[in-house]
Amino acid sequence: MIQVTMSSGVREVFGKGAMRQMRMKGKTPAVLYSGGSEPIALEFDASQLFKNLLFIHGRNAVVTLEIEGDSKGTRQVLVQEIQKDPISDKLVHVDFLEIELDKTLDFVVPVEFSGVARGVDLGGELMVFKDVVHLRGCPLDIPDSIVTDISNLDRGEGGITFGDLKLPENVEMLDDAKLTCVEVQ
Repeated sequence: MIQVTMSSGVREVFGKGAMRQMRMKGKTPAVLYSGGSEPIALEFDASQLFKNLLFIHGRNAVVTLEIEGDSKGTRQVLVQEIQKDPISDKLVHVDFLEIELDKTLDFVVPVEFSGVARGVDLGGELMVFKDVVHLRGCPLDIPDSIVTDISNLDRGEGGITFGDLKLPENVEMLDDAKLTCVEVQ
């Protein structure tokens, strides 16, 4: 899992008008939720936040938030929700969820297929049924993606199942191991 560091400050202003003025000054509001305690209102530099979110887009990432004006200073978080303006595509608001790195969580990880299946070279068609796998583990143990080689797949062989995927230690698969990910027909 990739790790990114972002810096922010505690937000002191609230309301529609104040948020509009904040965005005109190049800031983006955000909220940090942590299980059971009060949410923390944050503000980010809009251009730097956009670059960081673009880098981690579509990937599982642990974000280290350096919060200026907070008693803890830094917190480990996941991006929970990104709100964008539908017309201008600018960031409007971001929600973060605080996590503990030693507690297990559930993640959706993409499955990548490498190589060209032998059955495709012989006129078969590659059928991808599942391209993501559900995993449970500590956030830093979760891989960015699971890569599996399909070059030995032949027509009518039955394909590759979730049970055939190689997982790192300390990571548990939540999907049925008998489900087929990919096969050649």
